[in-house]
Amino acid sequence: MTTDTAAPARSAQLSLRRILPPIVTGQEIVLLAVLVVLWVVLGIFTPAFLTPGSIGPLLVQVAPIALIGVGMTFVIITAGIDVSVAAMIMVSAVTTARMLVAFDIPAILAVLVAVVIGSALGALNGLLIAYGRVHPIIITFGTANLFQWLGLRVFDSSTVNGIPSTLEFFGRGGAGSTLGVPHSFAIAVLAVAVAWWFLRYAKAGRNLYAIGGNQNAARLAGIKVQPRLVWVYVITGALAGLAACMVIATGTATLDQSVGSGKELQVIAAVVIGGTSILGGRGSVVGTLLGAILVQTVVSGVTQLGWPTQLGFLFVGIFILIAVGTDLIRERTRRRA
Repeated sequence: MTTDTAAPARSAQLSLRRILPPIVTGQEIVLLAVLVVLWVVLGIFTPAFLTPGSIGPLLVQVAPIALIGVGMTFVIITAGIDVSVAAMIMVSAVTTARMLVAFDIPAILAVLVAVVIGSALGALNGLLIAYGRVHPIIITFGTANLFQWLGLRVFDSSTVNGIPSTLEFFGRGGAGSTLGVPHSFAIAVLAVAVAWWFLRYAKAGRNLYAIGGNQNAARLAGIKVQPRLVWVYVITGALAGLAACMVIATGTATLDQSVGSGKELQVIAAVVIGGTSILGGRGSVVGTLLGAILVQTVVSGVTQLGWPTQLGFLFVGIFILIAVGTDLIRERTRRRA
């Protein structure tokens, strides 16, 4: 009787181990080692790099990428993609900025407005993907253009000027940090910690790995695939809205139509470099945070060394190719085994 009871428990435990990544993945260790080497090298050749005046702004730039990266990790774990996050930042930022200028709303309300707008845009993506049964890259590429058009309409062919310092809590300087740690980066780290726990210990989080591994099998196992797909895109949109507040706070009193431009590529790069499989079913938010720091370190390092800016894109591209190639080799080896 004891054997009959223990067998299903052992089977469930083995199944869980196959779904979940280890607590610390090899990719995270490699990324941490690469970051240490990069920081040491940059510290030798540009001593100013390791000063608080350089590290602080670097972490501020990392924050929105890592924050949206949490949602993007959820999305890619489910074998999806979202290339509309930059346009979401644009719509959320310009709408929030206009409200700050016109009505001088308090910071909490401004954040709420941005998050609600981002969530609504994410919900549109999720509903179209989950129930339209169209590949996520097609849907989000289409909605990216739709959201960009919407943002340009809100801009009304002009910049938003005279933005008050209401959101300075997310910005640079004394008001934007405590004990030298930027508030925006601390929020991103908190989001990563919550997401790590959720993916590892919450049933709904573990279900995302199952969906990414095989949607049909997950559906047959009783997992409600469509609703879960919708909310991962809603979460991504909400985090893009919060990131928009950080973008406003770290800018000037003027917001132009380039806001958010290129952020989707930085986010996807951070997630992929962080070890999340582009094929779905595997991923780590801690790896995403390290990937975001690596991407920004490369960009900042190239600038401080006085090298051409294009080299930053080259190095990030090489890291992406290495990460994707490693992932494909690992998947091929796993299938053969």
